[in-house]
Amino acid sequence: MHVEHLLTDETLGLRLLWAEPALLRREIHGVSVTDLEDPARFVRRGEAVLSGLVWWRAEDGPEAADRFVRALRGADAAVLLAGEETHGAVPGDLVEACARHGLPVAGVPAHIMFRTITETVYLRQWGELARQHAMPGHLRGRLNRLVARNAGPQPLLEALSAHLGDTAVHVVTAAGRTVAATPGATPLPARVAAALPGGDSGTTVPVTTRAVTPYERWYLHLPDADAVPPRLLHEIADLLDRCRRAQVRGLAAAPRPADELGALLALPGADPEAVEAASRRCGLTADGPRRVLAAATGARRDGLGEPAAADATLAEAALAEAVAHAGPVPAAVGRLPDGTAFAVLPADAHDAVAGAWPFVAACAPDTPLHGGTSASTGPADTLATALAEARYALASARTVTPDTSCLTDIAALTSVGTLLTGIPAEVRTAYSHAVLGPLLKAGSGSAAMLLHTLETFLAHDGSWARTAGALHLHVNTVHYRVQRIEHLTGRDLSRLADRLDLWAALVCRARPAA
Repeated sequence: MHVEHLLTDETLGLRLLWAEPALLRREIHGVSVTDLEDPARFVRRGEAVLSGLVWWRAEDGPEAADRFVRALRGADAAVLLAGEETHGAVPGDLVEACARHGLPVAGVPAHIMFRTITETVYLRQWGELARQHAMPGHLRGRLNRLVARNAGPQPLLEALSAHLGDTAVHVVTAAGRTVAATPGATPLPARVAAALPGGDSGTTVPVTTRAVTPYERWYLHLPDADAVPPRLLHEIADLLDRCRRAQVRGLAAAPRPADELGALLALPGADPEAVEAASRRCGLTADGPRRVLAAATGARRDGLGEPAAADATLAEAALAEAVAHAGPVPAAVGRLPDGTAFAVLPADAHDAVAGAWPFVAACAPDTPLHGGTSASTGPADTLATALAEARYALASARTVTPDTSCLTDIAALTSVGTLLTGIPAEVRTAYSHAVLGPLLKAGSGSAAMLLHTLETFLAHDGSWARTAGALHLHVNTVHYRVQRIEHLTGRDLSRLADRLDLWAALVCRARPAA
């Protein structure tokens, strides 16, 4: 099947936006669906790439479009089929990038499901063989009834197993969590399952649902690549897609008791009885110690410094996926009033969440995922304290690695230097200016010299001789400079408390903004 055959199929209504004639005669070897900003490792040579353009934001400018198209061109994709539903039309920046890099691009009307295009490609590829291996009518009817009753993916795979025999089928998340599997299928470790999309092991097909975040995507995987004909494989994926969409709609319409718990915990002096009642409504048990996690993405903030709504949704979805890796434990995941995602879970489930964090973060590699964890806590009336600890650890994670995903445990803040990382950037800056004062004058050569001397003096534990040696100065010169520092700051460097104040101010000055 060539690109031009797909574009001239009137049932699809694809709109060609740019292509050179020679490129239209290129053969399509398969289909890939992606909404990653850098999809290169998930795309194979000669594939038609379907994208809902969820990754594209106008404020990112043409650079984001150029990176996306350059990745597809590097993977030798045959054509980009861009969905028009998300933005109303295919962005001009994307079309220009395709023309610049020589990649045909067509718009997919909002009413056309990606699954329809995938079906068309594989039907043309496999011809009558694909038709003969479609799902039997009675089985399709049974599965449709299960979907209509909002059955989960596990009942669907169990119903399919009678038709597929011993064929192993897994449904996994992008972070490597197994959502469902046919009876007898060998369990997949998270690190193995997370590497399946774009890998060469068996067959892995995306379960296309545009209404989910990158952390919530499902994939259908068969270890035996030849066990199920493409037509049947994609029918199964379509059923799972409908199942996933029903789950998303159900979650959106369901009450959010975790948000109510978060609102209570965020209030100073919350009523312990109200907190306990809210915990029970979340399904949290009173048995055993708990830990609280807070999470945020390194993405946009609104004008008040709080997470934008879309980013709050991302952080909550990521945290929910990480918590789900701990298995069926009594846990609550929601948002605080300021949009920060939080979770309460049994203390012994924390290691599983921490182990899954890198896999979850890898679902959106261009969006840093930061988290903070509290110490273990007991009764419900201590949850507010645990939340404060988790948020402080989160602030530290955002400060220390603003551009890299990180989960920080409050127990890791074991020095004054690490403790200071949890203080808001504005407070650190204000403290540094208040303590160091004239030593921070911009453009002043003498101020910079004195600041460097102070840093060296404190780094050498107040030793005059070692400071002089490090600065290549006479010790009398060091004495003179230290006296100037003491005069300008009003501190006495012979006193431990004043040394600590100045050292903390230097650390606050050096810390990057969160």
